[in-house]
Amino acid sequence: MRRLTMWLVSASALAACRPAADKNAESRTGDTTSAAAPAPASAGPMAIVTVLYNQPKDTAAFEKYYASSHIPLVQANQQEIGFVRADLTKFSSTADGKKPPFYRQAELYFNSMDDLKKGMSTAGFKKVADDLANFATGGLTGMIATASNTHETGSGNAPAAIVTVIYKTPKDTAAFEKYYSESHLPLVTASKNEIGFERAELTKFSSNLDGTPASRYRQAELYFPSMAALKKGVATPGFKKVAGDLSKFATGGFDALIGAETK
Repeated sequence: MRRLTMWLVSASALAACRPAADKNAESRTGDTTSAAAPAPASAGPMAIVTVLYNQPKDTAAFEKYYASSHIPLVQANQQEIGFVRADLTKFSSTADGKKPPFYRQAELYFNSMDDLKKGMSTAGFKKVADDLANFATGGLTGMIATASNTHETGSGNAPAAIVTVIYKTPKDTAAFEKYYSESHLPLVTASKNEIGFERAELTKFSSNLDGTPASRYRQAELYFPSMAALKKGVATPGFKKVAGDLSKFATGGFDALIGAETK
């Protein structure tokens, strides 16, 4: 279900969105290579605009425009929009080696939901949103989430390799949340040293950017220091235990993707 939720989103539609989710992040050992400088430590909740790009019709044309035009446009309007960090990820495959359903992900972090709402009402944000039609030929999904306990440590000079699990809406959200918090996350934590990931980021989406129900339910990201470390980690018994546990609560299905941070 890859919906074109934010195709040429208008400023009025963006301003109409409503937050209702939170993102819990374990310690972040390094900043993602991004279009913006890393955010300072934050004790309060942060708000996130997440854009998932579908596979474009022409990846070379996408990458050329993305790097030469879109990212500079985002950077030029950062101060007006008010986001404090931008994390960019490019997916290379699914966890089982197939073509990923999503091509890229971009996340804009704001210090609060009020800042996010204010930022989305600016002329600068409208410029960025209107620019999407110039390169995102496969369409995209835009969603909103909130973050808590997000902080940065380390230099963040090397791009990380990432296992990203994007959960679709489960049949029973209460059952999902109970198992997720009481069983799955403790299993992930217990396997961390064996798997070798440096941090885990957990996102719960609240809505699409146009105010409609979120196209995805949650996202979990495991960050590794390199692709070699990721490949080693996913081959461990610990990772296989974590992956095998997904069917016990992810009743709506999910996409498991391999990717890397990019500028």
